[in-house]
Order: sequence, then C-alpha cells, then structure tokens
Amino acid sequence: MDLRIESFLEMMSAERGAAKNTLESYRRDLEDAAGFCKAHQSTLQEASTDLLRDYLASLADAGFATSSQARRVAALRQFYKFLYLENLRSDDPTITIDSPKKEASLPKIMSVTETSRLLDLAAEEAAEGIGTPRAIRIHALVEVLYATGLRVSELVSLPVEVAKRDDRFFIVRGKGNKERLVPLTAPARAAMKRWLAARKLQGDEDSPWLFPAASETGHLARQVFGRELKELAARAGIASAKISPHVLRHAFASHLLQYGADLRTVQQLLGHADISTTQIYTHVIEERLVSLVNDHHPLADLPR
Repeated sequence: MDLRIESFLEMMSAERGAAKNTLESYRRDLEDAAGFCKAHQSTLQEASTDLLRDYLASLADAGFATSSQARRVAALRQFYKFLYLENLRSDDPTITIDSPKKEASLPKIMSVTETSRLLDLAAEEAAEGIGTPRAIRIHALVEVLYATGLRVSELVSLPVEVAKRDDRFFIVRGKGNKERLVPLTAPARAAMKRWLAARKLQGDEDSPWLFPAASETGHLARQVFGRELKELAARAGIASAKISPHVLRHAFASHLLQYGADLRTVQQLLGHADISTTQIYTHVIEERLVSLVNDHHPLADLPR
C-alpha cells in the first residue's frame, strides 16, 4: 500500500467530495503507475518526467485507447499537484506532459440508398387519401431536414413565417442569432405544401410555429421528432440505432460533398461559424478525389 496514494485519496474524498467510483478509478490508475515505477527502480512520488513519459508510452504500445491514456494523465496531474501543495515534492513532473489527443470520430452516416428508402416510405405514408396529419408532418420534417441539413433544434422551432415567404428556400436563424439562407429541394417543397394544408385543417393556423404541438414551448419537441424518426426507420427496415435527426444532418453534408459540393458551401449551409467544424467531412472529399484520379487519370491503370 502506497501511503501517498492513500493520503491523496483521503484528500479527494474529504475536500473534493469525490464519488466512490472516482476514487476507485484514481486508485487503479495510480497503483498501476506506481507498479511501473517500481519495476524501473523508482517510486511514484519520486518519478521523473522522463519515467512518466515512458509509462504513458507503454500504455500506447499496449493498445490503450487515447481516452484511457488521457484519464491516467489527469490522475497523475492531480496526484502531483497534491504532493506539491503538501510540500511532499518540490516540483510537478507532469507540467510538460501533454494529454494524448482524441482521435477525431467520424459522424454516423446513412448511405444514399438508405436515405432514399426512408424518404420514399415517408412519402408513401403521407400520400393523399391515406396520410394522417402525423404521417404528413414526419414526411415534411425528414424531407426538409435532408434538403437543408438544419440542426434539429432549428428545424422543430421554425416559425411558420419562413414557409410563407418563398417556398424555394428558408431563412433560418441559427447559433449566435445569425441568419442563413437554405434552399429547399422540389420534394421538400411538395412535402411542406402538403403539411401546411394539413396544419390548417388541424386548426393550428394561429400558431406562430411551423410544427406546433401541445408542449411547453408550443412547438414540436426534438425528442418527439427523434422518436418518430426512429419508428419510421424501423418500418423502412433501417436499424433504429443507426438513425437520429443528427445523422440525417450528417447525411445531407456527406452526400453533397460526395457528389461534388465544396467544403465552404457546405459550411455555410450547415451554419458552422468555423470551417474547422466542417472538416470532419474531409474524408468524404478525400475518397471522392481518390476515385476521381483512379477513374479519370489517363495513366492510372498502367502497371508500374
């Protein structure tokens, strides 16, 4: 038992109110580091920066996820801060140690075929003569979402005025209270026209919201839309775990890039303030460029 680790855990419990699971996580991480130090003729309290770097490198070599490595670094930083403040050590060996960067996670993306199947079913269920107001609404929602790439919060809270100005596009007020223009596809315009008629028949003509509902806000809740979207996906034979409003937003961006749109245009349509946010989709551009060169370069198929 390392008395310094025990003292540190007691401090975290008494002064920071750390939960039991947090304390156990710190204990495991610090005891693992202490074992590494002992195997290299040192103690955790006396470990040098180089020895700690070697320890973290051993985690990477062992295949630990970057999130696990980052958690170990955080535990070590807290531990050495404690030693320094308690005058048990005159320096902090973790000051120059960087946390490993998390791998950029690629967004979940639906294929064009899956998206088409989803939209086709929504249109079929909303068809005149059999479509209920709910079916007509979900059809309008998915068509507009896939046509514009709106954030789900932007979509469900659209004021009805945006649909009455010009059916060719919406003017959306997004993050930072900034407005942007998003064009509508022909299917989205048709679905929206049908929804406006159904909305009027429901007696919602006086509501200020495009998608009114009996909720605290007065408009459709994002959770309700998410649930109805998953139900639609299940009926279309698409795993419900694979889809959400945000996944459809990703599909909008990815499919545009896949078929030739440039990153700056997609940035504007998504309402990203910084293009670095949009660059999670660069893998789509890279794949398209590789395919372009392989398919059209005159010497691409010649043996070397």
